[in-house]
Amino acid sequence: MLNDHGQSSPKKTDGFVPIFAVLGSLLLFFVLVPIIATFMGTDLTALLDTLRDPEALSALGLTFYAALWATGLALIGGVPLAYLLARYRFRGKSWIEGLVNLPIVIPHTAAGIALLMVFGRQAWLGKAFAQIGITFTDQLPGIIVGMLFVSLPFLVNAAREAFALVDPELESVALSDGATRWQAFFRVTLPIAWRGVMTGLLMMWGRGISEFGAIVILAYYPKTISVLMYERFSGYGLTAALPLAVLIILASLGVFLLIHFLMRVWAAE
Repeated sequence: MLNDHGQSSPKKTDGFVPIFAVLGSLLLFFVLVPIIATFMGTDLTALLDTLRDPEALSALGLTFYAALWATGLALIGGVPLAYLLARYRFRGKSWIEGLVNLPIVIPHTAAGIALLMVFGRQAWLGKAFAQIGITFTDQLPGIIVGMLFVSLPFLVNAAREAFALVDPELESVALSDGATRWQAFFRVTLPIAWRGVMTGLLMMWGRGISEFGAIVILAYYPKTISVLMYERFSGYGLTAALPLAVLIILASLGVFLLIHFLMRVWAAE
């Protein structure tokens, strides 16, 4: 039997959709159950005590603050890079796109060691920054650098996709009307693509909040919420770490819900 498009209609009895639904549900089950188990395994009194714990609150605040700094620094170079990748063809472009995504595939503890080789106290860039009073090992700048390295692909990729969706003819019209390249970018391209850029910023910020591997190698102190959770798990066991795990899961869920809400709002405009 043919459908309205002249194609064969799928048989309702072939089981295609139910089988795919079951397989997909198994993956969702795999994601959801550990999160639910974490919440159910956490004592409410211990969670409330953690919310009043100055060390935990300080670590959580530091995590959000450092992730915000990392996102802001990535914005400076990430948006121009994303625009160039979206608009121009040039030799080595595919290599640059691969380089942008490299932090995703590198184990983050290995990334921390690599960053230590550059930003450590005895490393060449670490020594150079030390001359102006900026050190990275066991300092806030080290946390920011670790977050920046592992999470920048989220911003660059989202912004690149947003710029690619902007019709180049709109820029050409602005240029033909006498606008400069800078004016065409800030008055035409960026206002159209800003939703995708903002999504990338939020995704990068959320990824930075959850980072552990690179930070624990480069800058153990001051402690982010992930490092504090690891320390309490190592020293006091699972029960001590569970409330902190709930806090960071809630923070991550908050970022996820914010991104989802904003995307729905922007799609409706």
